[in-house]
Amino acid sequence: MCPLWRLLILLGLLALPLAPHKQPWPGLAQAHRDNKSTLARIIAQGLIKNNAESRIQNIHFGDRLNALAQVAPGMVGWLISGRKHQQQQESSINITNMQLDYGGIQMSFHKEWFSANISLEFDLELRPPFDNIIKMCAHMSIVVELWLEKDEFGRRHLVIGKCDAEPSSVHVAVLTEAIPPKMKQFLHNLKDNLQKVLPQPVESQVCPLIGEILGQLDVKLLKNLIEQEAAYEPTHHESSQPSACQAGEPPS
Repeated sequence: MCPLWRLLILLGLLALPLAPHKQPWPGLAQAHRDNKSTLARIIAQGLIKNNAESRIQNIHFGDRLNALAQVAPGMVGWLISGRKHQQQQESSINITNMQLDYGGIQMSFHKEWFSANISLEFDLELRPPFDNIIKMCAHMSIVVELWLEKDEFGRRHLVIGKCDAEPSSVHVAVLTEAIPPKMKQFLHNLKDNLQKVLPQPVESQVCPLIGEILGQLDVKLLKNLIEQEAAYEPTHHESSQPSACQAGEPPS
């Protein structure tokens, strides 16, 4: 089948509406229709199909809490060190309200190189073995770089390069307002250390999916899409307003 027919079939499939039970948030279908990047839509559809949000939300932080207790004697060390095993199990950080910005995936192109910038945000619930639940939120942008590379026989194949969270995009904020004075320094330490610890487990869920999604495309079709989108790529991307989590500050 020639590349043109493959492209027409793919575009036809992408035009199909999403099933209602797979709608991650209101307005996603409209966001997909308005997104001019076919590759961004392919990535979004693949992330939805592979339940990326559920995978991230099911990340367990028990081991990472213990690791934090060893390197940072702040809130987490205070919660875990010197406590009984049952109390350690009661102390946890859980991800809730996971939102991956499917409609806002930004693409950049240069010849046969391209990148995707995927923003996500979620809430965190810190459950100490006493007192009330402390609510926090986290935001980050995952950037993945990809390119087409020729082998010794001149055949192109897709290469997945760097894929990680932009350090400047990682934000953690405390949402709970009623914080006892004795806990504020602990929470400040916890927030700083979560910004260091959170990206890696999220990357481990998102990055392999991106490679799997784009790796299923025919290389000739992928090359055509890259060339077409590079030719019509906008000179600048619209900047969105900071989310509540990005603009949020811990209680003073």
